[in-house]
Amino acid sequence: MIIDTHCHLDNSKYYEDIDKVIQNALDHGVKGFLIPGADFNDLPQSIKLAEKYDSVYFAVGIHPYDIDSYDEKVLEEYINHPKCIAVGECGLDYFRLPEDEEEKKANVAKQKEVFISQIEFAKKVKKPLIVHIREASDDSRQILIDYNAKEVGGVLHCYNASEHLLPLADHDFYFGIGGVLTFKNAKKLVSVLPKIPKDKLIIETDAPYLTPHPHRGERNEPYFTVFVADKMAELLNISRDEIEELTTTNAKKLFKEFSSIS
Repeated sequence: MIIDTHCHLDNSKYYEDIDKVIQNALDHGVKGFLIPGADFNDLPQSIKLAEKYDSVYFAVGIHPYDIDSYDEKVLEEYINHPKCIAVGECGLDYFRLPEDEEEKKANVAKQKEVFISQIEFAKKVKKPLIVHIREASDDSRQILIDYNAKEVGGVLHCYNASEHLLPLADHDFYFGIGGVLTFKNAKKLVSVLPKIPKDKLIIETDAPYLTPHPHRGERNEPYFTVFVADKMAELLNISRDEIEELTTTNAKKLFKEFSSIS
Protein backbone atom coordinates (compact mmCIF):
# COMPACT_ATOMS: atom_id res chain seq x y z
CA MET A 1 0.00 0.00 0.00
CA ILE A 2 1.15 3.53 -0.82
CA ILE A 3 -0.09 6.87 0.48
CA ASP A 4 0.34 9.85 -1.84
CA THR A 5 0.98 12.60 0.69
CA HIS A 6 0.89 15.46 -1.82
CA CYS A 7 -1.34 15.46 -4.90
CA HIS A 8 -3.28 18.43 -6.28
CA LEU A 9 -6.41 16.49 -7.18
CA ASP A 10 -8.35 19.76 -6.97
CA ASN A 11 -6.47 21.03 -10.04
CA SER A 12 -8.53 21.84 -13.13
CA LYS A 13 -6.50 19.31 -15.14
CA TYR A 14 -8.52 16.57 -13.38
CA TYR A 15 -11.98 18.05 -13.78
CA GLU A 16 -12.90 15.73 -16.66
CA ASP A 17 -11.77 12.40 -15.17
CA ILE A 18 -10.98 12.72 -11.47
CA ASP A 19 -13.03 9.66 -10.49
CA LYS A 20 -11.13 7.56 -13.02
CA VAL A 21 -7.78 8.93 -11.76
CA ILE A 22 -8.59 8.03 -8.15
CA GLN A 23 -9.90 4.58 -9.07
CA ASN A 24 -6.80 3.88 -11.18
CA ALA A 25 -4.62 4.72 -8.20
CA LEU A 26 -6.68 2.55 -5.87
CA ASP A 27 -6.43 -0.34 -8.34
CA HIS A 28 -2.61 -0.04 -8.22
CA GLY A 29 -2.35 -0.04 -4.42
CA VAL A 30 -2.41 3.69 -3.72
CA LYS A 31 -4.87 3.79 -0.85
CA GLY A 32 -4.54 7.30 0.60
CA PHE A 33 -4.43 10.81 -0.87
CA LEU A 34 -3.68 14.21 0.64
CA ILE A 35 -4.60 17.36 -1.30
CA PRO A 36 -2.44 20.29 -0.15
CA GLY A 37 -3.92 23.75 0.13
CA ALA A 38 -2.13 26.01 -2.34
CA ASP A 39 -4.85 28.30 -3.71
CA PHE A 40 -7.93 29.23 -1.70
CA ASN A 41 -10.03 29.13 -4.88
CA ASP A 42 -9.50 25.36 -5.13
CA LEU A 43 -10.72 24.53 -1.62
CA PRO A 44 -14.33 23.78 -2.63
CA GLN A 45 -13.11 21.07 -5.01
CA SER A 46 -10.80 19.64 -2.33
CA ILE A 47 -13.69 19.39 0.11
CA LYS A 48 -15.95 17.84 -2.51
CA LEU A 49 -13.43 15.06 -3.16
CA ALA A 50 -12.62 14.55 0.52
CA GLU A 51 -16.30 14.17 1.35
CA LYS A 52 -16.86 11.76 -1.54
CA TYR A 53 -13.89 9.45 -0.91
CA ASP A 54 -12.96 8.00 2.49
CA SER A 55 -9.31 7.82 1.39
CA VAL A 56 -9.01 11.50 0.38
CA TYR A 57 -8.02 14.22 2.83
CA PHE A 58 -7.06 17.85 2.35
CA ALA A 59 -5.00 20.63 3.91
CA VAL A 60 -5.52 24.38 4.06
CA GLY A 61 -2.79 26.91 3.43
CA ILE A 62 -1.27 29.25 0.91
CA HIS A 63 1.63 28.65 -1.49
CA PRO A 64 4.51 31.19 -1.54
CA TYR A 65 3.43 32.25 -5.04
CA ASP A 66 0.01 33.29 -3.70
CA ILE A 67 0.99 35.18 -0.56
CA ASP A 68 -0.95 38.29 -1.62
CA SER A 69 -4.20 36.37 -1.13
CA TYR A 70 -3.29 35.06 2.32
CA ASP A 71 -6.01 35.46 4.92
CA GLU A 72 -5.87 33.55 8.20
CA LYS A 73 -9.66 33.78 8.43
CA VAL A 74 -9.85 31.34 5.50
CA LEU A 75 -7.65 28.88 7.38
CA GLU A 76 -9.88 29.24 10.42
CA GLU A 77 -12.96 28.62 8.29
CA TYR A 78 -11.76 25.24 6.99
CA ILE A 79 -9.35 23.84 9.57
CA ASN A 80 -12.06 22.17 11.67
CA HIS A 81 -13.48 20.19 8.76
CA PRO A 82 -13.09 16.50 9.75
CA LYS A 83 -11.08 15.75 6.58
CA CYS A 84 -8.70 18.74 6.96
CA ILE A 85 -5.54 17.23 8.46
CA ALA A 86 -2.67 19.68 7.85
CA VAL A 87 -1.63 23.30 7.29
CA GLY A 88 0.01 24.18 3.99
CA GLU A 89 1.42 24.04 1.46
CA CYS A 90 3.29 26.97 2.91
CA GLY A 91 6.95 27.88 2.86
CA LEU A 92 9.52 29.85 0.89
CA ASP A 93 10.26 29.95 -2.82
CA TYR A 94 13.10 32.16 -4.09
CA PHE A 95 13.14 30.71 -7.60
CA ARG A 96 11.09 33.49 -9.22
CA LEU A 97 11.93 36.59 -7.23
CA PRO A 98 11.58 40.05 -8.82
CA GLU A 99 14.73 41.40 -10.47
CA ASP A 100 14.45 44.79 -8.81
CA GLU A 101 16.37 44.65 -5.52
CA GLU A 102 13.81 46.56 -3.47
CA GLU A 103 10.95 44.47 -4.82
CA LYS A 104 12.98 41.34 -4.16
CA LYS A 105 13.56 42.31 -0.53
CA ALA A 106 9.89 43.12 -0.07
CA ASN A 107 8.80 39.81 -1.60
CA VAL A 108 11.16 37.77 0.58
CA ALA A 109 10.01 39.65 3.68
CA LYS A 110 6.35 39.00 2.81
CA GLN A 111 7.02 35.33 2.13
CA LYS A 112 8.67 34.96 5.53
CA GLU A 113 5.83 36.81 7.25
CA VAL A 114 3.15 34.58 5.69
CA PHE A 115 5.20 31.42 6.32
CA ILE A 116 5.66 32.27 9.99
CA SER A 117 1.97 33.09 10.32
CA GLN A 118 1.06 29.63 9.03
CA ILE A 119 3.57 27.95 11.36
CA GLU A 120 2.01 29.75 14.30
CA PHE A 121 -1.47 28.82 13.09
CA ALA A 122 -0.47 25.15 12.78
CA LYS A 123 0.83 25.20 16.34
CA LYS A 124 -2.40 26.78 17.54
CA VAL A 125 -4.58 24.13 15.91
CA LYS A 126 -2.07 21.31 16.48
CA LYS A 127 -1.85 20.18 12.84
CA PRO A 128 1.32 19.18 10.95
CA LEU A 129 2.81 21.43 8.28
CA ILE A 130 3.27 20.84 4.57
CA VAL A 131 6.33 22.92 3.71
CA HIS A 132 7.28 24.02 0.20
CA ILE A 133 10.97 24.93 -0.16
CA ARG A 134 12.65 26.04 -3.38
CA GLU A 135 16.02 27.78 -3.50
CA ALA A 136 15.45 28.81 0.13
CA SER A 137 16.84 25.98 2.24
CA ASP A 138 18.78 28.00 4.81
CA ASP A 139 16.05 30.52 5.56
CA SER A 140 13.40 27.80 5.68
CA ARG A 141 15.41 25.64 8.07
CA GLN A 142 16.14 28.57 10.36
CA ILE A 143 12.52 29.73 10.50
CA LEU A 144 11.25 26.23 11.24
CA ILE A 145 13.74 25.91 14.08
CA ASP A 146 13.40 29.46 15.44
CA TYR A 147 9.61 29.26 15.53
CA ASN A 148 9.61 25.81 17.11
CA ALA A 149 7.73 24.07 14.32
CA LYS A 150 8.85 20.85 16.01
CA GLU A 151 5.71 21.20 18.14
CA VAL A 152 3.67 19.93 15.18
CA GLY A 153 6.25 18.59 12.73
CA GLY A 154 5.40 18.12 9.10
CA VAL A 155 6.78 17.24 5.69
CA LEU A 156 9.29 18.98 3.46
CA HIS A 157 7.38 18.73 0.21
CA CYS A 158 9.17 17.88 -3.04
CA TYR A 159 12.40 17.53 -1.12
CA ASN A 160 15.03 19.46 -3.07
CA ALA A 161 18.07 17.50 -1.93
CA SER A 162 19.76 20.15 0.17
CA GLU A 163 21.86 18.59 2.91
CA HIS A 164 21.21 21.79 4.87
CA LEU A 165 17.69 20.50 5.52
CA LEU A 166 18.69 17.10 6.89
CA PRO A 167 18.88 18.40 10.51
CA LEU A 168 15.12 18.96 10.37
CA ALA A 169 14.69 15.21 10.73
CA ASP A 170 15.49 15.81 14.39
CA HIS A 171 12.67 18.36 14.52
CA ASP A 172 10.01 15.82 13.51
CA PHE A 173 10.03 16.70 9.82
CA TYR A 174 9.61 14.09 7.13
CA PHE A 175 10.96 14.23 3.58
CA GLY A 176 8.52 13.92 0.67
CA ILE A 177 10.10 11.98 -2.20
CA GLY A 178 8.47 12.31 -5.60
CA GLY A 179 9.02 11.89 -9.30
CA VAL A 180 12.16 14.01 -9.39
CA LEU A 181 14.01 11.01 -7.97
CA THR A 182 13.52 9.22 -11.30
CA PHE A 183 14.90 12.08 -13.43
CA LYS A 184 18.21 11.57 -15.20
CA ASN A 185 19.56 14.82 -13.75
CA ALA A 186 18.56 14.01 -10.16
CA LYS A 187 22.12 13.17 -9.11
CA LYS A 188 21.96 15.36 -6.02
CA LEU A 189 18.77 13.79 -4.70
CA VAL A 190 20.04 10.31 -5.54
CA SER A 191 23.14 10.96 -3.46
CA VAL A 192 21.27 12.51 -0.52
CA LEU A 193 18.45 9.96 -0.31
CA PRO A 194 20.47 7.37 1.69
CA LYS A 195 21.34 10.08 4.23
CA ILE A 196 17.70 10.69 5.12
CA PRO A 197 16.62 8.62 8.14
CA LYS A 198 14.39 5.83 6.85
CA ASP A 199 11.77 6.61 9.47
CA LYS A 200 11.39 10.06 7.91
CA LEU A 201 10.73 9.05 4.29
CA ILE A 202 7.31 9.42 2.68
CA ILE A 203 6.11 9.31 -0.94
CA GLU A 204 4.33 11.99 -2.93
CA THR A 205 3.64 12.92 -6.55
CA ASP A 206 2.88 16.66 -6.61
CA ALA A 207 0.44 15.60 -9.32
CA PRO A 208 -0.30 16.91 -11.90
CA TYR A 209 3.30 18.21 -11.86
CA LEU A 210 6.77 16.56 -11.85
CA THR A 211 5.73 13.36 -13.59
CA PRO A 212 8.22 10.50 -13.01
CA HIS A 213 10.03 8.50 -15.63
CA PRO A 214 8.83 6.64 -17.73
CA HIS A 215 5.82 8.97 -18.07
CA ARG A 216 7.67 12.28 -18.42
CA GLY A 217 5.64 14.70 -20.51
CA GLU A 218 2.32 13.29 -19.36
CA ARG A 219 0.00 14.59 -16.66
CA ASN A 220 1.13 13.20 -13.31
CA GLU A 221 -1.30 11.24 -11.15
CA PRO A 222 -1.20 9.33 -7.83
CA TYR A 223 -0.87 5.96 -9.54
CA PHE A 224 2.64 7.03 -10.62
CA THR A 225 3.83 6.79 -7.01
CA VAL A 226 4.61 3.18 -7.88
CA PHE A 227 7.52 4.35 -10.04
CA VAL A 228 8.85 6.49 -7.19
CA ALA A 229 8.62 3.48 -4.86
CA ASP A 230 10.49 1.32 -7.38
CA LYS A 231 13.30 3.87 -7.67
CA MET A 232 13.56 4.28 -3.90
CA ALA A 233 13.79 0.50 -3.49
CA GLU A 234 16.53 0.33 -6.11
CA LEU A 235 18.61 3.12 -4.58
CA LEU A 236 18.21 1.98 -0.98
CA ASN A 237 18.76 -1.67 -1.91
CA ILE A 238 15.59 -2.90 -0.24
CA SER A 239 12.46 -4.48 -1.65
CA ARG A 240 9.51 -2.59 -3.07
CA ASP A 241 7.31 -4.14 -0.37
CA GLU A 242 9.63 -2.77 2.31
CA ILE A 243 9.45 0.70 0.77
CA GLU A 244 5.67 0.59 0.75
CA GLU A 245 5.48 -0.58 4.34
CA LEU A 246 8.09 1.92 5.50
CA THR A 247 6.64 5.00 3.79
CA THR A 248 3.05 4.09 4.66
CA THR A 249 3.95 3.61 8.32
CA ASN A 250 5.72 6.98 8.29
CA ALA A 251 2.78 8.73 6.59
CA LYS A 252 0.43 7.34 9.22
CA LYS A 253 2.70 8.59 12.01
CA LEU A 254 2.69 12.09 10.57
CA PHE A 255 -0.92 12.21 9.40
CA LYS A 256 -2.67 10.07 11.98
CA GLU A 257 -6.01 10.20 10.15
CA PHE A 258 -4.56 7.80 7.55
CA SER A 259 -4.27 5.11 10.24
CA SER A 260 -7.78 3.89 9.46
CA ILE A 261 -6.80 3.10 5.86
CA SER A 262 -5.69 -0.44 5.09
